[in-house]
Amino acid sequence: MRKFIAFLCAAFLVLSVGGCGSKKTDDTVTMDVSELAEALLETVTSDSLSETASSMIPSIYYLDEENILSAVAYASSGATACEVAVIESTSADDVENVETKLETRVENQSELYASYNQSEAARLETAIIKSVGVYTVFCVCDDTDRAEEILEEYGF
Repeated sequence: MRKFIAFLCAAFLVLSVGGCGSKKTDDTVTMDVSELAEALLETVTSDSLSETASSMIPSIYYLDEENILSAVAYASSGATACEVAVIESTSADDVENVETKLETRVENQSELYASYNQSEAARLETAIIKSVGVYTVFCVCDDTDRAEEILEEYGF
């Protein structure tokens, strides 16, 4: 019985760590960050999101500007937690740092929404953070299953 419980705990740990994001190291993947961001925006959220000024993206996500080649982000006015960001790093070595910063964003937003809108805080529990090559995607949306399908089409 103890072995079974230990196995379940280990399986849960592996799934919970792997659930937040994934990183593929395929350096041959190329994409248009704007195109992917718009595909997610138009398909997986019913909220009206506004494009974030590119000059603001590093400060919003606490990213090192010199490590970002291009980025596109859309965010809610604050009424919902919906958000889409696609970030192209200057090298694959920077991707892990971007993922860490996005995980911090999820934690911060969760704390913020927990203070006034519990349902939106719960939505952040299903936030998608995925990377492939030099690209990282952050998506908080209505339809995570459809978002995953779109990301798979783009090589994530």
